[in-house]
Amino acid sequence: MDIFDTFLNGIDSEKIRNKTKDVLGWVEKTFPKLEKAVKWNQPMFIDHGTFIIGFSASKKHLAIAPEIRSVEHFSNDILKAGYNQTKMLIQIPWDQEVDYKLLEKIIKHNIEEKKNVETFWW
Repeated sequence: MDIFDTFLNGIDSEKIRNKTKDVLGWVEKTFPKLEKAVKWNQPMFIDHGTFIIGFSASKKHLAIAPEIRSVEHFSNDILKAGYNQTKMLIQIPWDQEVDYKLLEKIIKHNIEEKKNVETFWW
């Protein structure tokens, strides 16, 4: 059983569950050194004990939660991709494609920025 199964099985909509599973699988495949975890009922990926990125699913969108500095750093790219953002979240509507190139840049940025961080959060 995968660590994310309980989270995924709790999503009622098959469409939302499958898209979320695809995104989590992509992160796992693209960044195999990241540790998978579920904290606060959110699947996330961790590097050397520090938070890199987390995900949650709502009725309207997939919420991607990198560190706030990454949201700020990639704010223009997030808007160009057509996604909404808050101070700490990127919101991808379920009917939009995931910009995996942007997601990869965000994750790489967090890994690099936090390579010497010894706490979970910044």
